[in-house]
Amino acid sequence: MGRRQVSGDARRIARERIEILFAQAERFSHSSVGGSDRCVALARRIAMRHRVRIPRHLRRRYCRRCGAFLTPGTNLRVRIHRGKVVATCLRCRRQRRYRVGRRNHGQKNDT
Repeated sequence: MGRRQVSGDARRIARERIEILFAQAERFSHSSVGGSDRCVALARRIAMRHRVRIPRHLRRRYCRRCGAFLTPGTNLRVRIHRGKVVATCLRCRRQRRYRVGRRNHGQKNDT
């Protein structure tokens, strides 16, 4: 059997649903931890099924190891160390590092 083709409309709808689920997870994060984690799990399943990338700003909102929706101060510790942001999930102690600052995308320097 060949791979099933995913139409452009299905991918667009999948992206919209992922955005909605992360917004829902944000609302649940203050009251129900399990509810926000469930929203993240559903969003990840939709992304995998329709082969859609989760946007970077949303990818950084959940732990890839334990699947927790990360809320700074509650279950996420954020520190800056040697030019990198170190985000630590307080549930499983996984650390992720992100570069700080902007990249120079081929812009010429006028000096």
